[in-house]
Amino acid sequence: MRYILMISIFFINWQIWGQHFSAQILDENNAAIADAYVYNLQNSAHAHSDVNGYFRMMPTEVGDTLRIGRLGFEVHKHVVKAKDIATIDTIILKELPLSLNEIVISPKLNALKRIAAVDLKLTPVASSQELLQHVPGLFIGQHAGGGKAEQIFLRGFDIDHGTDIGIDVDGMPVNMVSHAHGQGYADLHFVIPETIADIDFNKGAYDVSKGNFTTAGAVGFKTKDYLDSSTLGINLGKFNTKRLYGLFNLMKNNNGQNAYLASEFLSSDGYFQSSQNFSRFNVFGKYNAWLSDKAKLTLSASHFTSTWDASGQIPQRAVDDGTISRFGAIDDTEGGQTARTNLNMSYYNNIDDKTSLKTNIFYSQYDFELYSNFTFFLEDSINGDQIRQKEERELLGLHTKLKKQLRPNVSLTSGLGFRYDMISDNELSRTRNRNTTLSNTQLGDVEELNYFGYTGLELKFGKLILLPGLRWDHFKFSYENKLATAFDKRSKEESVYSPKFNVLFSPNESAQIFLKSGMGFHTNDSRVITDRSVDHTIPQSFGADIGTILKPTKRLILNTALWYLFLEQEFVYVGDAGIVEPSGRTRRLGIDVGARYQINDHLFFDGDLNYAYARSIDADKGNDRIALAPDLTFTTGLSLNDYKGFSGGFRTRYIKDRPANEDNSIIAKGYLVTDLNVSYQKNNFQMGLVLNNLFDVKWNETQFATESRLANEPNSVEEIHFTPGTPFNASLQFRYNL
Repeated sequence: MRYILMISIFFINWQIWGQHFSAQILDENNAAIADAYVYNLQNSAHAHSDVNGYFRMMPTEVGDTLRIGRLGFEVHKHVVKAKDIATIDTIILKELPLSLNEIVISPKLNALKRIAAVDLKLTPVASSQELLQHVPGLFIGQHAGGGKAEQIFLRGFDIDHGTDIGIDVDGMPVNMVSHAHGQGYADLHFVIPETIADIDFNKGAYDVSKGNFTTAGAVGFKTKDYLDSSTLGINLGKFNTKRLYGLFNLMKNNNGQNAYLASEFLSSDGYFQSSQNFSRFNVFGKYNAWLSDKAKLTLSASHFTSTWDASGQIPQRAVDDGTISRFGAIDDTEGGQTARTNLNMSYYNNIDDKTSLKTNIFYSQYDFELYSNFTFFLEDSINGDQIRQKEERELLGLHTKLKKQLRPNVSLTSGLGFRYDMISDNELSRTRNRNTTLSNTQLGDVEELNYFGYTGLELKFGKLILLPGLRWDHFKFSYENKLATAFDKRSKEESVYSPKFNVLFSPNESAQIFLKSGMGFHTNDSRVITDRSVDHTIPQSFGADIGTILKPTKRLILNTALWYLFLEQEFVYVGDAGIVEPSGRTRRLGIDVGARYQINDHLFFDGDLNYAYARSIDADKGNDRIALAPDLTFTTGLSLNDYKGFSGGFRTRYIKDRPANEDNSIIAKGYLVTDLNVSYQKNNFQMGLVLNNLFDVKWNETQFATESRLANEPNSVEEIHFTPGTPFNASLQFRYNL
């Protein structure tokens, strides 16, 4: 931290204050436009509008022309006049059909977020988990009846349910620490997809404001501040699948106030022989108000509940010998229930034209209960190996971020906050038929407190930007073991420092060359960290990216990145067994390549190719594979946007065969799956058809190398256990804008 401040002071003394221009950017409904890009055509200075639509451009002279744009809006050119200097003006942007022409390559750390915004507008999303797939190179898999958080794959990681990717919604963390099922468990099912306005993502641990779990990357979702119109919708599909949703304007631009309510109900029997009996209910409300010309208050509340049954992961041998079909089950008594209630408040204030402050306060109440059987009769030949994982949790936190323009070419970002998890009866038990508890393996209360602070600088030297930063996190872990005969409460405190250093070079608004580097970390389960026999339980990572983002023509965007990631310990707590599996240091390196091309005013192509080489450093050669780590993936699609009322898309995703164990003797099969959607809108009514797995290929959505024993087997067998992917599935969608 001392060195960062010294660098800051040194460069501050080099700067000379000049004239500046301030303005607020609004749409035609007088709503603020955040993250609009402002570019001075005379001196290449740039700025971005904040959440209230304000920006400040330095240096600016009379007669300078500012180019202002935002995806979905007409590019606006504003000539600075004498009266504009050091005053606040209002600039109105007109909405336009989607076009890559409006995208400029922002000289920002997360410049690729505009790509996710394009994909979100072009590709319909009918479920919250599909939102994650708008992050290039990220794959997901569901293997527990639709109610469990998805398994995530990114950059050579089998991330499980969130161990190495930080996820938040409106600044509220989604990942759950010391979760009953697994560390970093991130269940996004409380999100109604139609409420999402924007997706922000970073691969790697390069953003100083991101902390725990941010090793492979981070994803942030932002909900809409207001609705263009109220909406009613219904989706009807095979397997008795129904989804009903509604979004209702309660207040729109009423003296600077907006409010809306959204709700969703989803049910399905699923495509398995045993019904999933899946149901989910969501409700979400949001209110925001301008307290003054520069201050904004946002309040939101949501509730989510879900129940389901599941057929689990089935052994390949049982399918091969005809005991069950691909959609059958060895134990169809799996399933669970979960619920989450969220309260979120944020306050944003432009204190002056150089300083802004944002504070986010959140609270969640969370319940979880899951029944699983991965090994069938391996451990208990009479009752079977069913387990229950259960917890009740309260989560409270605060995050305050200050941005300060210190000099024309020097800005400061600092933040501090805390997160406090209180988990009651964190349980792992052996059960039978979901109604009999045979024994408790673990039962206890967890308290985990994380408070943090960070500082980052942005130093501009013409077209070169340096972004040094340092983050500090301090943790207090506590676990009370309720199975002990005597009182047994253990605690431990640890701190971790995460330096970052990024370099951006933007020769113009159509190119960026970057070098990103930084350290990140993920904590382990509190039950492990408080075990005095275990050391080194907050593994840190070091990563670096070097690459380019280019816009060689108005309709083409290309991105490439060579990356490296070292993790000092793959120290994983296995919630299913209540044990720790340390596997030593790991190394990953790879390349990401992406393209977005607008063929004409209505037709878009996109493609992302991702390669990763993942190995364990401490293992012998030949036994150094990282189980389930994907090495080659790609996604591609062709989208039609609003051609005479018609829209649609043809999308393909591919993941290559990959090792399911360390010596590559068991292979998780890859897949190539294609989806098709088409819709037609006239006036306020829209109808559509979605075809999933268009060619009805047999594919495995999730796979594991598992040792199991069936009821009639004398010995156990280790082989692939899998959850089949959806067969051909058709659904009709209807929507009416009120």
